[in-house]
Amino acid sequence: MGKIIGLCNQKGGTGKTTTAINLSSYLGLANKSTLLIDMDPQGNATSGVGVGGEELKGKSVYEVLIENRPLQRVVKKTSWPNLWIAPSDIALTGAEIELVNMERRERKLQEALGSLREQFSYIIIDAPPSLGLLTINVLVAADSIIVPIQCEYYALEGMTRLLNTIDLVRERLNPLLEIEGVLLTMADFRTRLTLQVIDEVKRFFKEKTFNTIIPRNIKLAEAPSFAKPIYFYEAMCVGARAYMNLAEEILKERIEVSMVFQKGGI
Repeated sequence: MGKIIGLCNQKGGTGKTTTAINLSSYLGLANKSTLLIDMDPQGNATSGVGVGGEELKGKSVYEVLIENRPLQRVVKKTSWPNLWIAPSDIALTGAEIELVNMERRERKLQEALGSLREQFSYIIIDAPPSLGLLTINVLVAADSIIVPIQCEYYALEGMTRLLNTIDLVRERLNPLLEIEGVLLTMADFRTRLTLQVIDEVKRFFKEKTFNTIIPRNIKLAEAPSFAKPIYFYEAMCVGARAYMNLAEEILKERIEVSMVFQKGGI
């Protein structure tokens, strides 16, 4: 049975979607069948793996949550090894309102996953930057969550609210939910501020902080505009190496990428 990991932080700009895309792609490169579920109405995880356009009409996570369409009917194979996506589109914007009056509204995603999780080694879910019903659905469906935190002055701002939400979900809806880890992102090691934030986050979250720290890297910022995970855009950049390290930290094993992938093939 596949492990379900949600990417959650109600703050925007923390590297959540970048992490969802690149962690998923490295899990695929590690020969783990991986499903990326895009629960963010902005759809950046969807476009970031090269899926979009007319093919999404009527075949997105929106139809799964609101119209009870089977999740397997919207899942698409990406161009990248062992990676599938359940895409988002702009229609998901209205889902928060439409879910309000539905029965078992917090469990829509959990119930949609059903037996599908048995087909994948990992399911990675990109939550929207909010603590609304879409994010609650992610927390209820997930086994664990990764919390990306940007290395900035207000790094821990809003974390109390997120942690309180996690505690409420544990108490009422998903008692097995765990924090997989807190991931420091956009680190600029030339600045004293970055070092101070790293110390502060490690002091607050202790052993829940990942050893891997994602650096600020222009290649990571460019890759989504080419609709590619970072490995297939610039495999040797520091950002790519960092996300490989993160995947290895989660897998607790080394990733040996085959030569055909190293040469850019699929």
